[in-house]
Amino acid sequence: MAVHQHPNPKAGFHLPFMPGNQSASAPESAAPARIDTDTARAYVFSSVRVLMGFVFLWAFLDKTFGLGYATQSGRGWIDGGSPTEGFLGHVAVGPMESAFHSWAGAAWADWLFMLGLLGIGLALTAGVALRLTALAGTVMMALMWMAEWPPAQHLSDGSRSMSTNPFVDYHLVYAVVLIALAAASAGDALGLGRPWAKLPFVRDHGWLR
Repeated sequence: MAVHQHPNPKAGFHLPFMPGNQSASAPESAAPARIDTDTARAYVFSSVRVLMGFVFLWAFLDKTFGLGYATQSGRGWIDGGSPTEGFLGHVAVGPMESAFHSWAGAAWADWLFMLGLLGIGLALTAGVALRLTALAGTVMMALMWMAEWPPAQHLSDGSRSMSTNPFVDYHLVYAVVLIALAAASAGDALGLGRPWAKLPFVRDHGWLR
């Protein structure tokens, strides 16, 4: 007995409202959405980068000129004050307490600290050399974390340290943010990251990106 195969009139044909037609157009509609999401993410990271840059730049300006915030007027760096003496000289806890005391007020410590604040602030604001910036900023934040030593509940004199967390404080958060900004290439939007990466000496040395 012969079996006749009848062509399926529905095969390869879908009305505009049929699910098959929707699935075919899905990739086209998903592409703009993905681009919009990537753009929004880039601008969010770049905004965080600029804000972080201002944190470091403001600290540099205040300590240099004594703007009356963390540094009193007339006690700025240009007035003969030491940017490190007040902070490091009053460290009262942690395994590096004596080392920090010996560094407090030293010219090399003042210059390294201030150049670090300025360099990190400018690099973040401009969006260049974020890998090197993340490294330098993480080292600075680690030293400042050790100076405050959050794990201690009591200072060297026995008084309470008033630490609110034995591990996480804003220095650690700042360090993680710096690393995230470098990993996300946050200088490409609202910054000079792309032209910086095209410079010959930057292309030859990836750690400068």
